[in-house]
Amino acid sequence: MSKTKIPNKVSTRLWGKSSGRCEYEGCNCILWRDEVTKFEFNSSYIAHIVADEPSGPRGDVVLSPRLAKDLNNLMLLCDKHHRLIDVEDVVGHPVERLLEMKRKHEERMEVLSGIKSDKASHIVLFGANIGHHSPVLNYQLAANAMYPEWYPASAQSTELSLINSLEKDSSPQYWMLQERNLKDQLNGSLIPLIRTSGISHLSVFALAPQPLLILLGIQLNDILPLAVYQKHREPDTWVWQEAEDFEHQFQILQRKPSVVALNFSMSATITNDRIERVLGKDCSIYTLTHERPGNDYLKSKQILSDFRVQIRQLFDKIKTVHGHGTVLHVFPAMPVSAAIEFGRIWMPKADMPLVIYDENRALGGFVKAFEINHSL
Repeated sequence: MSKTKIPNKVSTRLWGKSSGRCEYEGCNCILWRDEVTKFEFNSSYIAHIVADEPSGPRGDVVLSPRLAKDLNNLMLLCDKHHRLIDVEDVVGHPVERLLEMKRKHEERMEVLSGIKSDKASHIVLFGANIGHHSPVLNYQLAANAMYPEWYPASAQSTELSLINSLEKDSSPQYWMLQERNLKDQLNGSLIPLIRTSGISHLSVFALAPQPLLILLGIQLNDILPLAVYQKHREPDTWVWQEAEDFEHQFQILQRKPSVVALNFSMSATITNDRIERVLGKDCSIYTLTHERPGNDYLKSKQILSDFRVQIRQLFDKIKTVHGHGTVLHVFPAMPVSAAIEFGRIWMPKADMPLVIYDENRALGGFVKAFEINHSL
């Protein structure tokens, strides 16, 4: 344990640089409040990287007295990690490792605390049963994905999910219950919060059947500016990846204009015969696809931005050929973020009415989930 009294001006600067949080890598716990009782007090320890005595942990005959009160040799730690580096595992915590922990933590705190208030974004989480799977959405993983473009406006997110629902997406009541819940949550939780808390931007993280994601996009369309995030599999993260060359492709099977389908073969391939089994052979099918349909192709914001442009153009083309009042039957195999953005792009007064289908193996193929018309 340290025998050196650290000057107030040094300890104050250390508290500022660490933002009052434990600097041990991966901890980041608050050191001015007990997380159980919420009682506020100073629970921190100021630890020496090079001990203030040569006989101490990582001590040195020359450096110990020289660095005893040096800010660059001090770390703010919780009790657990103070004991770990000085008593339990001194060998596993050499000077170089601790200096790197300190550097990374303080650089991160400086950047985060320097973000202007107009970069604040409120986290919105939406999950719904997909087959037998109940997705789990995590506030902290969402917050990590927003940085550095945005940062959380609050320590709490708004959860739009139907919590602990036992209904599966093969149930006859599933779509009705989810639609009602989504609208209730928006009108009862999110919109009142926006009105009372001055929220000006949303960050949306969702995992749900695609018709629900499209419906979410429609409902969020003109509430506020927002950013939509995509869950990647490789690597397992919500963080957008580097841009890459990519091009969406149109395929058109045009017949009589009375029945029109939109085929999204993006995360998987939907063959036309599967659509024809639902609508009959006398239908026009517009397909948006790309060279390698798969679950994890939409890696960057640039690809999502290109998707938005292509959809707007496709809407205009279909309306020109088939007329504004023609119903557009949508068969989606698309990434989460694209499904939400498709809903946001659709304009109630300007675009065609939609019928959204969901592929459900338990029900033998595509089934109608929602009808969306101009009254929205």
